[in-house]
Amino acid sequence: MVILMTYKEMKSALSIVDDPAVRLEMVMDFGANMAPVPDDAVCNVIAGCASHVEICVRDGHFYGVADSALVRGIVAIILAMVDGKDIDEIKKMDLQAEFNSLDLRLGTGRLGGVNSMISFFKNL
Repeated sequence: MVILMTYKEMKSALSIVDDPAVRLEMVMDFGANMAPVPDDAVCNVIAGCASHVEICVRDGHFYGVADSALVRGIVAIILAMVDGKDIDEIKKMDLQAEFNSLDLRLGTGRLGGVNSMISFFKNL
């Protein structure tokens, strides 16, 4: 059974943990619990990520695929940020500032991937 967390729940869970290593383990857990991509979803490869990442859409709902546990978790967080929002709402969001507020202390390579995923949503 897949248990999906809202972005608010993810942010709240991360806010009560100070240890950076534990926080990254939590991010990996978020990714492990992402909804599977439906067979008829349209997927886009996200260039600029350290890992292979695809953002998929079906009937206005977004799904994600990544070949790294940590990146899968990052995808889960970003997808949770935009869940339930239409394209205009997503474009008006400051996804970068919101993601940065999580203070995940990611390396430069991972942050480049985050920027690429955010750019995907800004250019819908």
